Amino acid sequence: MFNERKFDDDQLVSAAQQGNQPALEQLILRHQRWIYNIAIRMVGNPRDAEDVTQEILLKLIAKLNTFQRKSSFRTWLYRITAHHVLDMKKRPQEERFVSFERLGALIDQTSDEEYLDARMASPDSAILVEDTRIRCMMGMLLCLDRSQRLVFILGVIYGVTAQFGGDVLEISPENFRQQLARARKQLFNFMDEKCGLVKPTNPCRCIRKTRAAIAAGRVDPEHLQFYSQHLHSAKTMAAQHVQTVTLDDIARLRDQQFFQNQPF
Repeated sequence: MFNERKFDDDQLVSAAQQGNQPALEQLILRHQRWIYNIAIRMVGNPRDAEDVTQEILLKLIAKLNTFQRKSSFRTWLYRITAHHVLDMKKRPQEERFVSFERLGALIDQTSDEEYLDARMASPDSAILVEDTRIRCMMGMLLCLDRSQRLVFILGVIYGVTAQFGGDVLEISPENFRQQLARARKQLFNFMDEKCGLVKPTNPCRCIRKTRAAIAAGRVDPEHLQFYSQHLHSAKTMAAQHVQTVTLDDIARLRDQQFFQNQPF
């Protein structure tokens, strides 16, 4: 009965609170992808994100009977998610990417190498480069502190309103907007200084860093973590547009191409 999507959250919650297991399962299935999408961007590692998602879903199950409909179920669940990812223990990738200065140094220390040998020239090379690019974007997100990171994820990647974002984080809409502006400024200032996809005069190119990233063990050709087929054209599209757009367009392109177009 509850496998059909015609039931809204309120109906599923009511049934689940009365002990209906299929309703609870449908509720979890409906929202677990969103929870994972938040988790992966907060911790930067798929396995850690799976663990975080499981922890949040267990909290959902444990607390469901306390939901009193003072807000929408979605807002209530997203608050649980927000509190969890802000308060959880730090994961290894968070310990590694602690500042933009350290990430910049890591990029500078990663040698630029041509990507031309027989192994690299195969069609799979584009997949390896894309995985390198996504890892770098994840690293940039992790350089923001947790609060700014979550605000950026909600406001830029998911495009929620300041009102909704404020409701989830239990802050005012104005505070949400201010935090979002600060997070964007920090991240995009770094990109303006380092990223060749954003500014053609910048030296860093994913394609030149990939071989060194593989040699250092940061990218494993046999176990790619982030690549998805729908990302094939992302870098090409960015390269086609970035040289002709205005500064405002660049900011929008960054938001949409570099952070929204990830395989989650």
